[in-house]
Amino acid sequence: MRIFLAKTLLAISIVTLFCTCPFSLFAAEPDWDNETNVRALLVPKVETVLSGEIAARIQSITVDIGDAFQEGEELILFDCEMYRAELSKARAELAEADKTHEVNTRLESFKSVSELDLAVSATRMDRAKAEVSLREAQVAKCIIKAPFSGRVLKRQAQPYEYVAPGQPLLELIDNVHLSLQLFVPSKWVRWLKPKDRFTVWIDETRKKYAARVSVFGARVDPVSQTLEIRAEIEGRHPELLAGMSGTAIFKVRGK
Repeated sequence: MRIFLAKTLLAISIVTLFCTCPFSLFAAEPDWDNETNVRALLVPKVETVLSGEIAARIQSITVDIGDAFQEGEELILFDCEMYRAELSKARAELAEADKTHEVNTRLESFKSVSELDLAVSATRMDRAKAEVSLREAQVAKCIIKAPFSGRVLKRQAQPYEYVAPGQPLLELIDNVHLSLQLFVPSKWVRWLKPKDRFTVWIDETRKKYAARVSVFGARVDPVSQTLEIRAEIEGRHPELLAGMSGTAIFKVRGK
């Protein structure tokens, strides 16, 4: 009798649970013609690490962590006396080769120089030009300029430090052009389209911003059944920083 009573109470409890349980516990369709939301993260469009292309001693670094900079601004200057001296030497050798070839060209009109000597002088002049171009390229690498406007995320070198080519020096982010990263249910592709507008609430600023869907990801994650999308916040908002997060609020359109 006790076992029968226990089974009866269990059955009644299960029926009551399913009747009172909210539909959000099940894989239900979105609430059409209503609002639905997902978490959003502000990410920089460009994030890069600058490194040197020559072996040299750092003369100065004009920015530090958190500093803002403009596109084309000088960020790192190297001590390049040796490279400038090599450039001067290459230019002198080019002047010598150019003069030699000029004289041989004149002599050739009088048949006073062999074709071989004339060809050799022309080749030496071309080689000297190439050497000058190489040295000029090296000297141009003595200053690292900002490739875009943004802020310094990390500084990985110090003034007077000798660095090798390819060694990381500065980590930069573009905090001017930020985008929103969202992971939405894959079923949303039935109604969510590029250029759709929505509102995003940013936790750190406690403000709402107008945003627009820009691109969809290339694949659906098979485990979570979500799709990555990117969106743009409309207008300029200097208070926004990469890494801030919030809630994207979408108005679900009817079927």
